Amino acid sequence: MAGLDEYRRKRDPAKTPEPVPGDDTALPKGNNDTFVIQEHHARRLHWDVRLERDGVLVSFAVPKGLPPTPGTIRLAVHTEDHPLEYATFHGEIPKGEYGGGRMFIWDRGRYETVKWSDREIDVVLHGERTQGEFVFFQREHGSKDWMVRRRHEAARPDWQELPESLKPMLASPGPLPPDDDAWAYEFKWDGVRAVLLVEGGRVQAFSRVGNDVTATYPELQGLGEQLGATQALLDGEIVAIQGGRPSFAALQQRMHVVQNAAQARRAMKSTPVTLLVFDLLHLDGRPMLNVPFAKRRELLEGLELRGPHWLTPPSYRGEGAAVLAASREQGLEGVVAKRLDSVYLPGQRSPHWRKVTDLMAQEVVIGGWRPGEGKRQGVIGALLLGIPEGGGLRFVGSVGTGFGDAELRVLTERLGALDRKKSPFVTEVPRERAKGARWVRPELVAEVVFRQWTPDGRMRFPAWRGLRPDKTPEEVAVVDHGGEG
Repeated sequence: MAGLDEYRRKRDPAKTPEPVPGDDTALPKGNNDTFVIQEHHARRLHWDVRLERDGVLVSFAVPKGLPPTPGTIRLAVHTEDHPLEYATFHGEIPKGEYGGGRMFIWDRGRYETVKWSDREIDVVLHGERTQGEFVFFQREHGSKDWMVRRRHEAARPDWQELPESLKPMLASPGPLPPDDDAWAYEFKWDGVRAVLLVEGGRVQAFSRVGNDVTATYPELQGLGEQLGATQALLDGEIVAIQGGRPSFAALQQRMHVVQNAAQARRAMKSTPVTLLVFDLLHLDGRPMLNVPFAKRRELLEGLELRGPHWLTPPSYRGEGAAVLAASREQGLEGVVAKRLDSVYLPGQRSPHWRKVTDLMAQEVVIGGWRPGEGKRQGVIGALLLGIPEGGGLRFVGSVGTGFGDAELRVLTERLGALDRKKSPFVTEVPRERAKGARWVRPELVAEVVFRQWTPDGRMRFPAWRGLRPDKTPEEVAVVDHGGEG
């Protein structure tokens, strides 16, 4: 097909607001120096780069946008030529039509031609947002798939690439700080920590220990669409809301879904999650780790992140006692206090972030269980818990509260498959706890909350929170990590 035939074949002017010229007999001519980039929220977000050439707009669909640095090469799909009138088009292409979705002009300007051939297009763009030399080149002879790279210089001299991932900063336990005005206060959420890398409208999510959990939470991809071309590294907490507040038990139904896209989509409908974003670690080529928390928070709020499955929860300056009281009234875990001048220390537990809570949380390994009685006959009555030590487990207590009926049945079945004859504990288990116990291979990690440690190293008044499929027994230690905070 020649000219705009293919463009017209794919569009019905009665159904789409896009410009559809009647024929090619009087195509307008420019100076072969105009370009436009349109952000296109179709089935998959992409950026359409269009270069005016011999009366048409030669077009490339670039899924992640033009690369910001010379070392990055990105896919650029060569699409049909578009009419010159398309350079000013913006609006909503109806659902069901070719390219259906919202489109707006992201940038426009002039370009200079360095080279133009059937297999390579080398141009220098002078736009409002885009400056630099870009080379579009055919991946294979005759292929529609081209690639694009930036030549010579990065988008800014100080541009730094996003880190592939990093471990989040952790808070230390403690009381409310006395110098109240030097701190900001946030609610402590009952969820799992996540670091999110957002680039080119795509989201990658990583757990606290660095595992890729992107496929587990597909509803978070919409955050990438909202940020569009903005590049960011975000820190937050993934929660499942039940009864108006976060429920760790409900969240477990999602945590077990690992790298199974179909299963994750089904789980998303039955147990949706929400990402609570509370820190900004990298923004458009600028690392934020050494920027004071108060400034990072200001920049984060400027992104106005809010959608069906994500938001930026409030942060309160100098109101520690009031925020803690509100947390207790709402049945939340407590508060996290953050010094306004604190920098971000990846993977470190810092006194400049302080968690204030009535409960402590502890990861444990299940070493055995005692059968239940009465209403719990046939299922678990209590779990025997330990911390890895000396080639086995050090007994730290038992837990028999906080379980749901369905959870008890599943746990009983899972532990039945881990039966062993001898106790995995290397320290003494009290006789009343060991009587009638069934021992198991120490493979399952769980989390409990409790009031305090006893002098002999056991948890006082523990309550079950749930299994931690994201953790291994080797990662468990006596650390008051307070959930994911």
